[in-house]
Amino acid sequence: MRSPTCMDILAQVCLGSARLRACLLLMLALLLSGCAWFSPDSGMNAVSDIAAQDIGKDAAAIRNPEEAHEAHTVVARLLGQPLTANAAVQIALLNNRGLQASYNELAIAEAHRVGASLPPSPTFSLFRVSGSVETEIERQLVIDVIALAALPAASEIATTRFHQAQLRAADDTLRIAAQTRRAYYRAVAAREFVDYLMQTQAAAETSAKFAHGLGETGAMNKLDQAREQAFYAEVTAQLATAREVAASEREALVRLMGLWGDDLKFKLPTSLPPLPAHAKNLAGIELEAVGRRVDLQISRLETEALARSYGLTKATRFISIFDAGPADKTIIDKQLGQTLREPGFAMQLQVPLFDFGEVRLREAEANYMRSVNRLLDRAVTVRSEARDAYRTYRSSYDIAMHYRREVLPLRKIISDETLLRYNAMLIDVFALLVEARQRISINLAAIDAQRAFWLATVDLNTSVMGGGVVGAKRDEPRATLDTPAGDQ
Repeated sequence: MRSPTCMDILAQVCLGSARLRACLLLMLALLLSGCAWFSPDSGMNAVSDIAAQDIGKDAAAIRNPEEAHEAHTVVARLLGQPLTANAAVQIALLNNRGLQASYNELAIAEAHRVGASLPPSPTFSLFRVSGSVETEIERQLVIDVIALAALPAASEIATTRFHQAQLRAADDTLRIAAQTRRAYYRAVAAREFVDYLMQTQAAAETSAKFAHGLGETGAMNKLDQAREQAFYAEVTAQLATAREVAASEREALVRLMGLWGDDLKFKLPTSLPPLPAHAKNLAGIELEAVGRRVDLQISRLETEALARSYGLTKATRFISIFDAGPADKTIIDKQLGQTLREPGFAMQLQVPLFDFGEVRLREAEANYMRSVNRLLDRAVTVRSEARDAYRTYRSSYDIAMHYRREVLPLRKIISDETLLRYNAMLIDVFALLVEARQRISINLAAIDAQRAFWLATVDLNTSVMGGGVVGAKRDEPRATLDTPAGDQ
């Protein structure tokens, strides 16, 4: 079934009416503005293009069972193997119902755009007065002339608003993608914390049992036994805390991906991705952010729409109601049996007696200037966020790389040498425990530094593309096993 064209709409309006002037007015409006109609994808082409260009993923609005089945097939395939950050983002874009609701809002915005491009519907009125001598019948067919004349401008404003809605849907897409990446890195890091503490707990348990055996033979005193047991107990408590955090981080990822039921059995990798060999060098990140940020593009379109609205208000400031159209009057003389028909013209005009449009004009001007100032303020903020995000990204990369290249190798040498001295009975068990505590703290700090780098990478991409708040409160470092002050 084909979509109705502008001429079809014109024919329906004029059908059965002998009012040639009304039809001519409608035809003039169509010639000036043209009729818009619904796009095949409800405006999703712009959203899909931005998603493909900025994050390399597919964004699709699911509106029927066939599309839902296709999306579920893709999600099931991605969940059938260890989850990666890219796979998690793609699942969220297909399965997050909040994002799908944003795509529904885009379809609503397109309906408003199409409605704003159509000419105003004429109003038909009929008055009949019947007396003992004669009957008067009066008919009027009027149309809003102001709305008709302003139709091209109103259609352009509606089109701009629709482009805004497309960018808002794209911004929601980027936001869900960024949130999913953050949740993924947090969940994987939390699992890595758990795995490392489980290994530490197993070693601490073995050491505690060995110390207990030595204590029974008299080869270890009660103080050293208690220290071994206390170390094992502290690691066990920290492992329980880490497991609780890991479960919460995993649930946060699950919510963003929109999973439930059997889909919750997906597997996360045991460690974060390795650091890249080199950090990004983004000398022109400010200009790139100003040119690509979706929220800044939305602000530009808002200012553009208000500028057109301001011009329309100036053009119609004196007259806001002007309805006109053909009319006729039929008089039926019951005594003579005669019918007299008198053609005429009907017009309704608002007289600007108290308000000459100054109120509407001032309000439109203030709205436009407010939008201009907000746009300039947003541009300054975007530049600052881009600089700060890159600074944090580069700093977190250097810190994580420092742990990998310098701190961890040195800590391994210290651990190996300490163990050799303990086996040679050159140091006591307390020195060995202090070294174990420091080794655990350093390894947890290294994992946390690597996690901070990947989160900073997400913030850097968000500062350039948009899709969320940049520069929010950063995560606190994970708790570590510090050496008690009383034991030093």
